[in-house]
Amino acid sequence: MARDDFDPELTRGNLDLLVLSALRGGAKYGYLIQQSLGEGSGDRIRLTAGSLYPILHRLEAEGFVAARWDDETGRRRKWYALTAAGRRQLTRRVAEWQAYVDCLRGLLAPLDATGGAATS
Repeated sequence: MARDDFDPELTRGNLDLLVLSALRGGAKYGYLIQQSLGEGSGDRIRLTAGSLYPILHRLEAEGFVAARWDDETGRRRKWYALTAAGRRQLTRRVAEWQAYVDCLRGLLAPLDATGGAATS
């Protein structure tokens, strides 16, 4: 793990949310999803293919993502897109995450970055 990477435990429970968010702008194939997450996080979130594809397959089975094969780019690729249910799930998960972040901010506000009491 690079010094600027997040601890994988911080992202593990939110991988569905991250993948759904990467698809909110339109259909993407696996590498584009990985690239979107990397760029969007300043390269702090790196999702390997070995982690990404099981998530995509599960999201597809749950009806949140639709997949289609396409070879118009000269290479056969499976493209993934949000379904209407996927958009609703993304909206729910974002609201849940924002409430959680607000809760953490309230709990951690008295602390500075070193874990000590904040000084004013």
